[in-house]
Amino acid sequence: MKVLSIKQPWAELILQGKKKIEIRKWNTRFRGVFLIHSSRKPDKEAMKKFGFRNLPCGFILGKAKLVYVKHYKNDEEFEKDKELHLADKKFGNYGFVLDCVEKVKKIKIAGKRGFWEFNKDYFL
Repeated sequence: MKVLSIKQPWAELILQGKKKIEIRKWNTRFRGVFLIHSSRKPDKEAMKKFGFRNLPCGFILGKAKLVYVKHYKNDEEFEKDKELHLADKKFGNYGFVLDCVEKVKKIKIAGKRGFWEFNKDYFL
């Protein structure tokens, strides 16, 4: 199954249903269900901004369905969706629109860049 590593608190905000669009600098053709992995290092500035002190890092925490990729062509379009992505333009101009988000049992694992494959058999 595909996995996407996302820094905390962004992963937690997705799992809480507060962040509906994940902003990236790159596009993808992938559509479908993927696992949400919290990166080993959190975004310290965002942790403070959203009032988090300690969140699990380095774990698969949930899953979501990528239903659409929105390409923000200008600042106006980006700002219009601010309440859905909660991010700054520095994160990129591609918005991965998410649906069917749910938490799963935590699995400790190192992450990777981009979408990567999780092979459960590897850990048995």
